[in-house]
Amino acid sequence: MTENVYRDTSGRKLTDYPRPSVAVDTAVLTLDPDRGLVVLEVRRPKGTGWALPGTFVHEGETLAKAVDRSLRAKANVRGLHPRQLHVFDDPARDDRGWVLSVAHVQVVRRDQLADRFAETTRLMPVDGPGRLPYDHADIIELAVGDVRAHYLEKPDPDGLLGDAFTLRDLRMAHEAIAGQPLQRDTFRRAMEPHLVATGMSAARGRGRPAELFRRRRA
Repeated sequence: MTENVYRDTSGRKLTDYPRPSVAVDTAVLTLDPDRGLVVLEVRRPKGTGWALPGTFVHEGETLAKAVDRSLRAKANVRGLHPRQLHVFDDPARDDRGWVLSVAHVQVVRRDQLADRFAETTRLMPVDGPGRLPYDHADIIELAVGDVRAHYLEKPDPDGLLGDAFTLRDLRMAHEAIAGQPLQRDTFRRAMEPHLVATGMSAARGRGRPAELFRRRRA
């Protein structure tokens, strides 16, 4: 009986080609009241220092399931759905061998990280994440650039502020994402077409109540 195995035009089987290991690494970002945009890091179980939460993909496992498993096991962070960012494929990126990393990113509210492991996780400013292994610093840099691009023209696309918010709250969130101050009137003109007034207001200290807005649905 002839073996029914796929062969390419050179007559080789898939198993005749060397294969890299595949890993996932995730940049989970959130806002810190004092430090701005920060990234979640986990203590490395072997070796020293810190790294992004990641893992090797198991046989028969999807990338999304590997990401979820790594966040649960290494950080006790659950219920996230990071999106794929980029494949880091430099053959020399990992000193353990030939490893491709499919990087992911998600921006979350601080309360979504409330149950993270206290002793083996930390939140670090994205512009000073510390000394990280492999190309994790590059992953963070690319993730931050991607997130900032999403925030250029849309009001709080990740829902960090909830359903209703003031323009000041919105601008403060966008400034934290951007890593720099934003001109108030220019920001308002850019955001207003994407906002709907709720007809309600919220008190802010001793000043007059501020108008509340919500995102305009597409």
